Amino acid sequence: MTLRLHIYRLIPTAATDDPNWGNAPNQGEVVVRALTPGDARVVAAAAELDFTEIDALPADGNSTTSDSAFRNERLYSVVQDDACGHALHGPRAVLDGTVRVDTIRPTQI
Repeated sequence: MTLRLHIYRLIPTAATDDPNWGNAPNQGEVVVRALTPGDARVVAAAAELDFTEIDALPADGNSTTSDSAFRNERLYSVVQDDACGHALHGPRAVLDGTVRVDTIRPTQI
């Protein structure tokens, strides 16, 4: 059985001064190939740098991918766009847009 992939656009919807951007930068629109809208958020978040990939706390198995702006429904909406010109066949991946790797910011306390 072959899983059907779709093309999704992750579009920033929060205002630039929205406090939810406090610990995650607005990366603009990103296009991904994924299984579902939720999976599209996971694919985009996985392209970001994670604490476990660098020598920084919390590096003891505590992933930061769940804190990605792409996974926050207040910051990004997800729209299916299979007619955008990207192939539906291929791996789950970011297809267009720039996913920054300098997204880790210190928490404001």
